[in-house]
Amino acid sequence: MRSAPSHRSPTPALILLVDDNQDGVVARRSVLEELGYKVISACCGRDALQAVEKEDVDLVITDYKMAPINGLEFIDTLRKRGFQKPIILLSGFAESLGFRSETSGADVVIQKSANEIAQLVRCTKRLLTVPKKPAGSRTVGKKGRGTAAS
Repeated sequence: MRSAPSHRSPTPALILLVDDNQDGVVARRSVLEELGYKVISACCGRDALQAVEKEDVDLVITDYKMAPINGLEFIDTLRKRGFQKPIILLSGFAESLGFRSETSGADVVIQKSANEIAQLVRCTKRLLTVPKKPAGSRTVGKKGRGTAAS
């Protein structure tokens, strides 16, 4: 019997989880760490903004309903500060409030439901996968060796 291929990279991506519900943080953290990611958390948008200032996070996953600033306000502040890495917005109200990636500032919006974890895993892997360069993107260096184009 073969074992499943490992999706763990030598340098794990750093994910920031932002949620004031610690049960949700614990559940998501355990799944993401099992996949090989490094996870830090913040219980509110203000703490999360400080974490982004201190850490080079690769992905932010934030809840919508938090105080004193909600997930949309947090995302807006991040984007205004020039944060360009991917963001996932989680909300139990995503569908009823009409949240979409085009209007929220997030790269992905996930409705909290029984399928949330599967969607979160799929979207996290997709957002953190480095796209492969096309076969024709190589140039020849001075000594005739192929080097990747910048």
